[in-house]
Parts: sequence; structure tokens; C-alpha cells
Amino acid sequence: MTSRIQNECLARGMKMTKQRHVIARVLSSAEDHPSVDELHRRVAAVGPRVSLATVYRTLRLLEEANIIERHDFRDGRSRYEMASEDHHDHLIDVKSGTVIEFKSEEIEALQRTVAAKLGYRLVDHRLELYAVPINGAKDRDDA
Repeated sequence: MTSRIQNECLARGMKMTKQRHVIARVLSSAEDHPSVDELHRRVAAVGPRVSLATVYRTLRLLEEANIIERHDFRDGRSRYEMASEDHHDHLIDVKSGTVIEFKSEEIEALQRTVAAKLGYRLVDHRLELYAVPINGAKDRDDA
């Protein structure tokens, strides 16, 4: 079965080597935002031998083609996800590193209002919230 990333690559006429196919398939199936090292580990577990350099080159190529997005969530590692037309924001648990995607129409409306009050029309934005569990909430490190 062909993954979303593979389909996007083929639609753009990109050359798809065996290694790129595996990287695309693994990244398409990710339910999180893997780093390069984590993606390389997952690729090595399911496919042919793929070097870390090949993973880096492939991710750069996919990012330049706007097929994937790179995020830097202040942990020193770039993380990746499929580019999406459905806008979402991220909350990052700074204790565990967990990245939670969310949508909030209230936040979207407030951002448009702020831009308009300053004399602008909002055309794009990226919101990242960095948080720790609230006191009394189950701490992820205690689990």
C-alpha cells in the first residue's frame, strides 16, 4: 500500500528509491512528531539498511517540497510531521517531551482580532504552548 507521503512525492515527480519509500511509509504512519534519530530507528526496524545521512537528506527534500513540516520544540531536536491543510497548534509537555496537537477556534479568532487591531490581516501563524502538568494532576514522570 502506498502512503500519503509516497503519493505526494509521486504526484510531484520525485524519484523514489527503496530507502525513500521506507522513510515515507514510516513517517506517514507516525502518530507523533519523531526526531531524525527516532525516525532512523523506526526505519531500521522495518526496512532495508538506511543511513542516518539518507534520512536527513530525505527529510530535507520532503520539507523543501512542503510535504512535511519541521518543528523545533526547544528540546534541541527537530521533529517532523505531515504537512496538513487542517491547521492545528501544539502543546509541548516540557517534563515528558510529549507533543499534543489541538485546535481552538477561540484562539484562532483572538489571533485574527489582534492582527486586525494592529492593522493587519493574519495570513499564517504557528502557536506552540510549553507547559507542565498542573499541580494535583497525574505527573507523567510518576507513572
